[in-house]
Amino acid sequence: MATVGVRYIVDDVDAAIAFYCGQLGFSEVMHPAPAFAMLERGDLRLVLSAPSGGPGGGQAMPDGTLPSPGGWNRIQLEMPDLDAAVDALRAAGARFRSEPITGVGGKQVIVEDPAGNPIELFEPTREEARLARD
Repeated sequence: MATVGVRYIVDDVDAAIAFYCGQLGFSEVMHPAPAFAMLERGDLRLVLSAPSGGPGGGQAMPDGTLPSPGGWNRIQLEMPDLDAAVDALRAAGARFRSEPITGVGGKQVIVEDPAGNPIELFEPTREEARLARD
């Protein structure tokens, strides 16, 4: 059951569902409208909204500005084998912002969903950097 929720604005909800469920291990909870879906992966609920003039998370601001995908804020998904995940995503045609880098707590790379939203894939190299520690 999810305990944390994140909303991403995406251009194509169906393409985002295919990417997150097919490539990153999410499952679809609901997709009641073309411009909205809710996915889960462990404790994370990911809400997908397309920019629109109607109600919901993709609606325009009072000045008429529509939300748009992209930026640098991102979700981080822990991966047991970053190199294998990168190889599989590359084979599926995913876009990366860089090659994997190694930091003080692990290895990471930023992959983009079909709308250009960043997802950090992280393989911890230190026990204290793991999400679930023994």
